[in-house]
Amino acid sequence: MKFGFSDDQQQFRDIVARFCRDKSPTTQVRELMANDTGYDPKIWQQLCQELGLCGIHINEEFGGGGFGPVELCIVMEEFGRSLMCAPYFASAVLACTTVATIAHEEQRELLLPGLIDGTQIGTVAIAEADGKFDGKRMKTVATASNNQFNLSGLKRYVVDGHQADVLIVAANYQDQTAFFIVEPNAHGLTRTLVQSMDPTRKLADLTFDNTPARLLGTATPQQLTHLYDTAIVALANEMVGGAQALLDSAVQYTKLRVQFGRTVGSFQAIKHRLADLLLEVELAKSAAYQAAYALAEQSNASETASLAKAAASEAYLDTAIACIQLHGGIGFTWENDTHLWFKRAKSSEVFFDPPASHRERMLQYMLQNTPQQAHQGAST
Repeated sequence: MKFGFSDDQQQFRDIVARFCRDKSPTTQVRELMANDTGYDPKIWQQLCQELGLCGIHINEEFGGGGFGPVELCIVMEEFGRSLMCAPYFASAVLACTTVATIAHEEQRELLLPGLIDGTQIGTVAIAEADGKFDGKRMKTVATASNNQFNLSGLKRYVVDGHQADVLIVAANYQDQTAFFIVEPNAHGLTRTLVQSMDPTRKLADLTFDNTPARLLGTATPQQLTHLYDTAIVALANEMVGGAQALLDSAVQYTKLRVQFGRTVGSFQAIKHRLADLLLEVELAKSAAYQAAYALAEQSNASETASLAKAAASEAYLDTAIACIQLHGGIGFTWENDTHLWFKRAKSSEVFFDPPASHRERMLQYMLQNTPQQAHQGAST
């Protein structure tokens, strides 16, 4: 499968990158990660309304940009590079995709415009106590009485769940995975902001105690797989953006740091380390780009998505560790910015399942596809 960005996509990337440089310097990141909201409402409105990024992958009939996963992942990569502090992953990637995939047309017309223009922030609550984003083992249950649904259970690691206006909650309903809309001030709902390793991505616990909800729709296994693939492909592209930022930082510092009368970047051991990192980051980029393209074409999407998540997770964390080491003593200090990306790298490694789980998932899809491909080859 061959893939390359078009000229229009490259220009689009340049626009997003310029916006990130202007609006998300590390001074801004440090300021925003210290408060509970974690984002600047003015920048969020510019991002959504002036650039139209929140609905980039949603059909134009619902107010979106009418593009697809590739453009969405370009945005995520640039946001990862700059550590953009905004509820973009929760609202654009998770909530908008879920509504567009699960809801019927009337609900789409009701929910998507507010999510796309940024006047409402959405999120999706799937993971529970074990942290797995798996609909098969869901303990949160929905009951129905007189056409009224009620939810009971616990959701964990909900991105921006403490402040979202549109709460989309996955629950078990009649042995099916269904998605429900819960009002932020609903009876029996408790939202708790949790302290996580990465303060630039806010996570919350949601507790439901016979909480009123309205049905968004039941999901087929294929729809659940599509939602999961979209999330991990977007996350993989965010991670390769962060990995590239760290690699650039390491290269720049080793060109400036002088030791024994020479820049440390001129030492052969440092050159070899940077070359290894470059190779790892470029391979992860290729996997992430291929996954975005496969998702757009719906061709081996799950297989390539899990490959991208595993490769990006390891490349990001390896680059973060090496960047701290290559910065020497200053790399361990709070004043140095490296730890900001390191924390995002470590938290993203296990977010939406760790690399080992994704390699197993990738192999399962490869085994499923191999007999069919072999059969097709024999028939030709």
